Amino acid sequence: MNEAKSQQTAEQTLHSGLRKLDLDTCMTKPVMTYLQLLRRWNETYNMTAITNWHDMVVQHALDSAAVIPYVKGSRIVDAGTGGGLPGIILAIFKPQASVSLIDSVAKKTRFLNHVKRQLQLENVQVIHDRVENYIPDKKFDVVISRAFAEVNLFLELTGQLGDQHTRYMAMKGPKVEHLAEDSAFNLVSELAIEVPYLKAQRTLYQYMKKT
Repeated sequence: MNEAKSQQTAEQTLHSGLRKLDLDTCMTKPVMTYLQLLRRWNETYNMTAITNWHDMVVQHALDSAAVIPYVKGSRIVDAGTGGGLPGIILAIFKPQASVSLIDSVAKKTRFLNHVKRQLQLENVQVIHDRVENYIPDKKFDVVISRAFAEVNLFLELTGQLGDQHTRYMAMKGPKVEHLAEDSAFNLVSELAIEVPYLKAQRTLYQYMKKT
């Protein structure tokens, strides 16, 4: 299958997957534009190991989009966002929310600023810093990460980003990760996430600070 056909088929998969998730299929185009930019930059910078069109749609876009119904609040931060997942996807589907993307790697934040300009994502703030060093002026409603760190380390590094009302969300695969007994957090939910066209198990862990 040639490049144009692969991309067209992937776009159809994305459209169908968004419909299965009951999300706005009008966002198919901006999401595909984001994936095109990610793929283009990946030719020069090591942004992602997944470069096949179908896999990018399923394992990047739909995997990120599947958590959208559970992400509530007007201030969201994606900690250790890398190439912008899930943060860019959240920003596309939640234009009324402020979405901050934190990463310590300069080439990745340059890419994210480029995506912000190309997609005119006025609700995105790109922060070039180590997650554990960033102190926000105002605490976030949601702190989320995907493939950033083991859950206890994730909570340790991001604790200062939220307060007792903040939801800390870790997007994980099939491996079970237990909260340390002396953790300052409680596990408030453990949700099995169904990602269209993905056979692998996905789990969304939600934590809150102990009061």
